Amino acid sequence: MATNVILPALGMAQDTGKIVRWLKTEGEEIVKGEPVAEIETDKATVELEAPASGRLVNILAREGVEVPVGHVIATILAADELPQGENTPASQPATRINPSINGNSEAQAAAGIARSTGALASPLAARIAAEHHLDLTEVKAAGRRIQKADVLSHIQQQQAPTTEIRPRLLPASPKARRLANERNLKLKNIMGSGPGGAVLTADVLAATVPATPDIAGTDPGLEQPLSSISTTWRIMAERTTQSWTTTPHFYLVREVNASRLITWREHIQQRSSTRITYTDLLVKIVATALRDHPRLNVSWQNGTIIQHQEIHIGLAVATQDGLVVPVIHLADTLTIQRIAQERAALAAKAQAGKLRLPDISNGTFTISNLGMYGVDAFNAVINAPQAAILAAGRIAERVVAVRGQATVQPMMTFTLTCDHRATDGAGAAQFLDSVAILIEEPLGLLG
Repeated sequence: MATNVILPALGMAQDTGKIVRWLKTEGEEIVKGEPVAEIETDKATVELEAPASGRLVNILAREGVEVPVGHVIATILAADELPQGENTPASQPATRINPSINGNSEAQAAAGIARSTGALASPLAARIAAEHHLDLTEVKAAGRRIQKADVLSHIQQQQAPTTEIRPRLLPASPKARRLANERNLKLKNIMGSGPGGAVLTADVLAATVPATPDIAGTDPGLEQPLSSISTTWRIMAERTTQSWTTTPHFYLVREVNASRLITWREHIQQRSSTRITYTDLLVKIVATALRDHPRLNVSWQNGTIIQHQEIHIGLAVATQDGLVVPVIHLADTLTIQRIAQERAALAAKAQAGKLRLPDISNGTFTISNLGMYGVDAFNAVINAPQAAILAAGRIAERVVAVRGQATVQPMMTFTLTCDHRATDGAGAAQFLDSVAILIEEPLGLLG
């Protein structure tokens, strides 16, 4: 039986994904779980695994093209199965997972038009064609199937130059459209770099960054880019820019005595063959504190606070190509040794560029630790749509007052960055206090 390879849900707020490159070719035999393509998510570039074993056929998505979540991008045929015709169910594009489209009579009618004409078109392209009474056989596709941008380009060519296309028909990715609305930008004023002139997220970001003025006396010929920007770095730039410009950040700072934390790590390391780091201990402490303060384990989405029932801790990991955030799932249920093993495995995957989609999905809270680089304290940017991120500095000896006497103690500074739409100062302070108490007295984890 044929199995469709579908572009999966790439994030809580992402509607499309990009095929960076195919790792397998048309007609090649593949094994279930084997990477077949690299896809660009809103967080990183990850490998997409084959959902079944067999022969890869009917590759519909080209490299570099954005594809709506839920669409078929290829088909896997069983060993004894023959290729199916273009009009068979296995080769028809999957309907996008969207309640507003499923069950919509207009969308169903549009899909019927696509089938009756024999044209291979996405449901959205078919719906727009139906609205304008277009024959899809007259629309020229840039790829192997007709996309929304192809229909819109056809409409533009058919209309008189003086006829203005309604803004909603301008080709743009859903993410780019949302970002443009948030920044009060008109799509018609943005030069698109996508297929058919479609406006992409990078185009919107470029339109909002002011040009750098020339410096008097500087020879422009000496100014050269340092290097080409990697996909991972570009995604990091887009996500941090969007989070910084759309999320109301506020910060809470707390200095904590790390004496017991040091002793705890040494004690565990003596009984474990796995290398235990302070980050591992912080993951356990933060996950435990989130159980008592669930209001920090939330996300702000579309004007609503989403409460997460499970605790998944993301760890900011610096790679040569940029920052990625792999996730330790159900962190509150894991032992320190298990957390250390998962953290080491995820870090190795991140450095090798081998993270899978599950490795970066569903994070509910993030920790960023720069203590190993000698940083005392810093303010981290929220990993949207999460509500908070905890920044940890190094452990350093400082003179502090203990029972009225000046003494030298190993101290650690934490900065909690919060989204003021999802939480307030009092709730965040209570959470940070719980984290500090567990660091200064780790035995509280046994309670």
